[in-house]
Amino acid sequence: MPTSKQARKRMRQNERRRAANKTARTAMRSAIKKVLQAETAEGAQKAVPEAMKRIDKAAKKSVIHANAAARYKNRLARRIAAK
Repeated sequence: MPTSKQARKRMRQNERRRAANKTARTAMRSAIKKVLQAETAEGAQKAVPEAMKRIDKAAKKSVIHANAAARYKNRLARRIAAK
């Protein structure tokens, strides 16, 4: 356990940030899965904007790197084009 006051505060901040990052990452991954597991091509097309939005938000909040976001979006677009 941290002993100094600033270390205790840093621990609290890290815990809050970890929870927020996890929420954003989970939302992003769920949106991507919704696109990939869509039964029809139309269903996948409808889910794409939400997935792209979640990916962009995760990158904006530095949950994932900007290049990782671009990679996710590219892979997703290629998978949709193949359907």
